[in-house]
Amino acid sequence: MIIVESLAEFQLIYRAGKKWQRCMEAINNIERIEPDVFYSVGDSLVYRLASGPGQQHGWLEGNRRYFDLHYYLAGQETIEIADKCELTTAVAYQDETDREFFSGQGEPHRVGQGNVVIFENHQAYRFKESHQVKKVILKVTVEDSYFLNK
Repeated sequence: MIIVESLAEFQLIYRAGKKWQRCMEAINNIERIEPDVFYSVGDSLVYRLASGPGQQHGWLEGNRRYFDLHYYLAGQETIEIADKCELTTAVAYQDETDREFFSGQGEPHRVGQGNVVIFENHQAYRFKESHQVKKVILKVTVEDSYFLNK
């Protein structure tokens, strides 16, 4: 997991590349989107505005074809993160959902308003504690700018 302190810092670090430009396009559009409705930028990124607690369950969640990026507009959240290789598979990877679930323990990290969090695919995460969270959730394909199966 990569935690960037602010959107300005994110823009400085991740300014090159089509996927990062599309992330900024989505973030810049947040004033015009409805909560909990998915929107897309091209065929490589979907995003939505979410508020309230993160999806909480007993397992850590991992992805393979997409990585998640969360931009926190308000509130705070504790996220537990661990390398997949250090966990036990609880539910095998499903291509249809791009999800796999793990049991085990990770390291907690506190994030909140202004932070940009990138969830790397060699790790799994679970949301432990949320306080008045409002964030933009982006799901970005790991392929360069298109889906290989199209």
